[in-house]
Amino acid sequence: MTNNFKDKLGEGGYGTVFKGTLRSGQLVAIKKLGVAHGIEYLHQECDMQILHFDIKPHNILLDDNFTPKISDFGLAKLYSRKDSTVSLTAVGGTLGYIAPELFYKNIGGISYKADVYSFGMFLMEMASRRKNFNESVDHSSQKWYPTWVYEWLYDGKDIEIEDVTDVEKEIGRKMIIVALWCIDEA
Repeated sequence: MTNNFKDKLGEGGYGTVFKGTLRSGQLVAIKKLGVAHGIEYLHQECDMQILHFDIKPHNILLDDNFTPKISDFGLAKLYSRKDSTVSLTAVGGTLGYIAPELFYKNIGGISYKADVYSFGMFLMEMASRRKNFNESVDHSSQKWYPTWVYEWLYDGKDIEIEDVTDVEKEIGRKMIIVALWCIDEA
């Protein structure tokens, strides 16, 4: 989408803006912020690639300037930049944020996409103000939030978030769409 953030358009007080292209071919401006920048740093900019394996709200801390920082590297794995996957012998992480390939495959080679999935789940939870899995809802279709929200958006419905302005609602909708891209298996 962004050619690995190589096409810089500009820079401002809230971050750098890059040129991106949607699947439809539409050109867009993409801003790389906070947690997403931290994850990209772990995956692309370190001497050794780092897979975190536990991206979730409790592991995102804010500094004095409210800049998000990734914490808790207890499950993290280092691997060479020339390798595309890291081998695992056991699964770790937090339910609701663990990528399906960690859960359903025979443990073996896992890529940075596991962290991208976790970030998508984190983003969806943040944008919607709702846990990604809710055992207390009446309808089983609403228990797994990503499936439920995808169906709502696919049907052209708005996600109802209370006590927000129209601008905030649109930002939340866009965040949810980005989250769905992150958790997409394609």
